[in-house]
Amino acid sequence: MARLYANENFPLPAVRELRRLGHDVLTSYESGQAGQAVADEDVLAFAVTETRILITFNRKHFIHLHQMHADHAGIIVCTFDPDFKALAQRIHDALLAQPEMAGQLVRINRPA
Repeated sequence: MARLYANENFPLPAVRELRRLGHDVLTSYESGQAGQAVADEDVLAFAVTETRILITFNRKHFIHLHQMHADHAGIIVCTFDPDFKALAQRIHDALLAQPEMAGQLVRINRPA
């Protein structure tokens, strides 16, 4: 399954569900980068160094970073969904549909 890096704003219940689905998820807290106001560029650079797909709710900034530099392991930008299990399932399904994520940006939207 995928190697993911969950940005600081990404909810732990969704991380747990992604792990249950078989993904290797590292959180910003586990990497020692939580609560430090790490710049988005540095968050992405860390994910690149770790060869991990970044997952975040910070859509605007990471879409912009992707447009500037597509040399990353992948970025998944999500809209907030309080149903964390369903959010994780949509991410899982997107990863199955897009097995090669390098340089890709995938949007995961909450259903209407």
